[in-house]
Amino acid sequence: MKKNPIILGIETSCDETAAAIIEGEENNIPKILSNIVSSQFDVHKEFGGVVPELAARSHAEKIDLITKEAFKKSGTSINDIDAVAATAGPGLIVCLTVGLNFGKTFSKSLNKPFIAVNHLEGHALSPKLNSKIDYPYLLLLISGGHTQYLCVKGLGHYERLGTTIDDALGEAYDKTAKLLGIEFPGGPKIEKLAEIGNPNQFKLPKPILNKGGCNLSFAGLKTAVLRIAKNIRSNEEKFNLASSFQKTIEKILHEKTKIAFKEFKKKNKNNKNIFVIAGGVAANKGIRNILNKLSKEHNFETIFPEISLCSDNAAMIAMVGLEKYKLGLFDGLDFKVNPRWALDEKAKFLKGAGVKL
Repeated sequence: MKKNPIILGIETSCDETAAAIIEGEENNIPKILSNIVSSQFDVHKEFGGVVPELAARSHAEKIDLITKEAFKKSGTSINDIDAVAATAGPGLIVCLTVGLNFGKTFSKSLNKPFIAVNHLEGHALSPKLNSKIDYPYLLLLISGGHTQYLCVKGLGHYERLGTTIDDALGEAYDKTAKLLGIEFPGGPKIEKLAEIGNPNQFKLPKPILNKGGCNLSFAGLKTAVLRIAKNIRSNEEKFNLASSFQKTIEKILHEKTKIAFKEFKKKNKNNKNIFVIAGGVAANKGIRNILNKLSKEHNFETIFPEISLCSDNAAMIAMVGLEKYKLGLFDGLDFKVNPRWALDEKAKFLKGAGVKL
């Protein structure tokens, strides 16, 4: 009897150094044997954001140790590995290079297949680590660097329905936190402050809410927060602004998701309506609640990754590696880093001033 494939995943696209080992099971959800993530909060805290050179140095210092820990926790040895999957993009080029080269070296030393993984595809498939999901499905990818609605037709087959024309949602959370004097990473802390404050205290803009289909914009919202934050004089006002920001985000996603539902149904009339929400911001409870409620109203089944799998991790990279391994989709050791690797490479670029919607 052939053993289940065991995949090593490596992730270093930004400020998380991660290694994971998963085991595939025939017609079942894969087993996560280990999923080790080392964050760099202390490295970047004083700068209020990720410094690429410092992040890359930290990856280089930790990647070997983190991988050894992944093997130790999984109870496997390097000889048990069937393939090595590593993030090749998108992300910070100096950071991606560390993990990609490490993965290539590991693959070559074991003479095992190497698989280059799109980080966004890792997020897209991350719920498959805890749920059975059939294609196609609607995906809302919300992270620090990306905010997109996509129709996931199959492995490697994506059609973008909408995207942010400026800031990503996670970036908007972090920038708002910084304006409120909350140390990096501030996004998750905004959610906690929002529970204390009055969400109706400040009226904030909802850019392109009634135009642009399910494209989104958060730059104008961030500017409004900046203007108000300059005049805040108490913690109560800070909490109220955080709560107003959270409520505004929920309203924007509520309206834009309704449009995305319509677009998805047009393209998939005879299929079950599945709505996957993934990425770091998918851990936000307020967003989860509003999207769960909306999905029920429109007969969509919502699926989230487990909280621990929302932020950047290597288990999701190994998940993509497992799917590609089953199909024999391997890459050469000459595969290059692609810092702007899009899921839908045919989609129109929508960033910067002068964007026409």
